[in-house]
Amino acid sequence: MHKLENEVTRLIEDIMTDYDSGRDIDTVNSFDHPKKEVVIEIVDKLRNIIFPGFFKNSAYRIYTVRNNMTMLLEDVLYNLIKQITIVLPYDPMFGNADESDITAEAERRAIAFLNTIPKIREYVNTDLQAAFDGDPAAFNKDEIIFSYPGLFAIMVNRIAHELYLLNVPLIPRMMTEYAHSVTGIDIHPGATIGKYFFIDHGTGIVVGETTVIGDNVKIYQGVTLGALSTRGGQKLKNKKRHPTIEDNVTIYSGASILGGETVVGRNAVIGGNAFITSSIPEGAKVSIKNQELSYNYGTSRPAERTEFDQDETWYYNI
Repeated sequence: MHKLENEVTRLIEDIMTDYDSGRDIDTVNSFDHPKKEVVIEIVDKLRNIIFPGFFKNSAYRIYTVRNNMTMLLEDVLYNLIKQITIVLPYDPMFGNADESDITAEAERRAIAFLNTIPKIREYVNTDLQAAFDGDPAAFNKDEIIFSYPGLFAIMVNRIAHELYLLNVPLIPRMMTEYAHSVTGIDIHPGATIGKYFFIDHGTGIVVGETTVIGDNVKIYQGVTLGALSTRGGQKLKNKKRHPTIEDNVTIYSGASILGGETVVGRNAVIGGNAFITSSIPEGAKVSIKNQELSYNYGTSRPAERTEFDQDETWYYNI
């Protein structure tokens, strides 16, 4: 035991010395950083506000909707102001500001955000409708609210986007990365998304910061709306790097649409696994040419053939 204690002491000294290297990862003042668990709690409580009859907080034993919303809103406001106060110094305008000025600005931005809740709810309601209309597997809208990862990821993005527009540092990205971690859907809070947005299945979807998506757009799992190249690094900041998807577009699974100058026109359909780096005209249907499927049976005899489709392509029924 004495030997282990000596080893622990030595390890602590080595690690403490390593902390003195002056690197970005060596910062130890936790009071200057937002708390991930608090940001997640804010998201969860905002979900309660957006869907007042679906998600309840057992900590509140309040018997009227108004009183329950009052408790939730006050809780969100208090914690949001506190977290924005912590992150505002990341904004160069507030790097050396007085604490009172930072707090006042945090209060202003928090109130401005909460004023967008009716707008967020309006958009989320259209997303819910799009999911129900677009998925014959949906039993009802309650099922979508409780279980569909796409709706959850979109809802979190709607919240984070409003904070992003208010130039709140860090917190919007923390929110969307939380949604990413639980759904597999990665939507940057900077992405601009219209009404009636439907994500079907969702796993592996990536939507970049400067993406613009119109109304009534439907995308499937594995779709990437990304940058054509990021080799320029920070020099590309604030430039349009991601595509524009106009109204009524459907993008099937595995498609990649890349580049800030790439525009997919209204009513276009992008087939699965398409790789697109230039604009697509309105109403176009883009697909990958069917690959030839072959079987090697060795010396065994194949089963009886059956006709598969109208173009008289034959497949073995195995």
